[in-house]
Amino acid sequence: MNDKKTGLTRAIARFIVNTDANDIPPEVYEHAKVAFMDWLGVIMAGKDDPLVEKLIHYSDLMGGNEHATILGHGIKKSLRDAALINGAASHALDFDDSSMAFLGHPSVTMFPAFLALSEFNGKSGMDFLYSYIMALKVGCAIGTCAGMEHYMSGWHSTSTMGHFASATGCSRLLGLNEEQTLYALGIAGTQASGLKISFGTMCKPFHAGKAGQSGMMAALLALDGFTAAQDVLEGPSGYFQVAKGHVDEEVINNLGKTWDIETLAQKYHASCHATHSPIEAALAITQKENITCKDIKSIAIDAAKIATDAAGKPVAKTGLEGKFSISYCVANALIRGNTGMQAFTKEKVTDPEVNELMGRTTLTTDETLSSLESKVTIQTNDGRVFTANADIMNDIPSLEMKKVKITDKFIDLASPVLGESKAKTIVESILTLDKMGSMKSFVDMLG
Repeated sequence: MNDKKTGLTRAIARFIVNTDANDIPPEVYEHAKVAFMDWLGVIMAGKDDPLVEKLIHYSDLMGGNEHATILGHGIKKSLRDAALINGAASHALDFDDSSMAFLGHPSVTMFPAFLALSEFNGKSGMDFLYSYIMALKVGCAIGTCAGMEHYMSGWHSTSTMGHFASATGCSRLLGLNEEQTLYALGIAGTQASGLKISFGTMCKPFHAGKAGQSGMMAALLALDGFTAAQDVLEGPSGYFQVAKGHVDEEVINNLGKTWDIETLAQKYHASCHATHSPIEAALAITQKENITCKDIKSIAIDAAKIATDAAGKPVAKTGLEGKFSISYCVANALIRGNTGMQAFTKEKVTDPEVNELMGRTTLTTDETLSSLESKVTIQTNDGRVFTANADIMNDIPSLEMKKVKITDKFIDLASPVLGESKAKTIVESILTLDKMGSMKSFVDMLG
């Protein structure tokens, strides 16, 4: 597999170049529209996060051509900075989608770069959706090969896989040939980084924007003949040797046969996806048994190691830290019921009532649990004990249900920015995006 003509990196490059838009089933495009709607809603809600202002200030300092729109701000920046700022803004709230194959959050690393390029070059809605579908597949393929060892070693896979995924979609939008695409993957791979120690800080959403920006840079440089390793994934001292991973023959064989988009999981709580299964399990118990917080003596939460590593903060001092505290997220859900953006402020996470319930809560790592599965046990003051399991990554709604839930989520998040009437019009446009002649026209609709 290390031969440059047959290795994994070249197999992926050939797949990228040789796959036609018509080779992808129509239903896959429908999933992509839902993913785009979800991403657009999240960026509208996150546009005023403090980190966005700081990145805009940085862009102002650096200067550059006005190529593409910073969504929600009515200004244009360079392609490079639009990918960075829009990517960070869309991950600022940690309310975006996840994929276990990707080992993280795919859409925030891809849509920002693809939208900037599509707006600048007047690409069609079909081109835009196609680039996303291809990029998601490649990111998931490389993520599957990297495996959980990559993530557990400390790499933030949203960033690392995102570099490759962004380079993939940008390569398609720019029409790169096989050799150029191979170089784009190599340029992306040598930049791919991001550390989990950054969770709970502005650097986590920065990772998403940087992945999109770097992937775009990789494709643009490759278009100009910039060279790179042609076996960046599987070669000696290559990505898998350094950052963990291996060549999986089944992954190569499934390129073009499966698309991974059906297992993309959108969020319905505005916190790290690792907090969602514990939230759902705890709510299932209290709702079924009609238990109030005053009835609860103790809450025992068992979660997989990947979950406790990502969201095991025992104490939250800021709203951002609250998104990575399973104990806070469960206590908040049980006390307030509102798990949206309003739940993650400094005032809310330091509320004595919530912290008192957190004091009755224990979080334990259970290595027998898979993925983001969690088990919650609630003991009441009168001695009753109730247990429930949940795994939100294996309980993904159907496409039609996703459309309903994500439309509602989009209207809720985008209406304060766009107005409800305009938000509904945007929904209609997204659901027919494959018929849109120019993504520039779509961006102009956003105002």
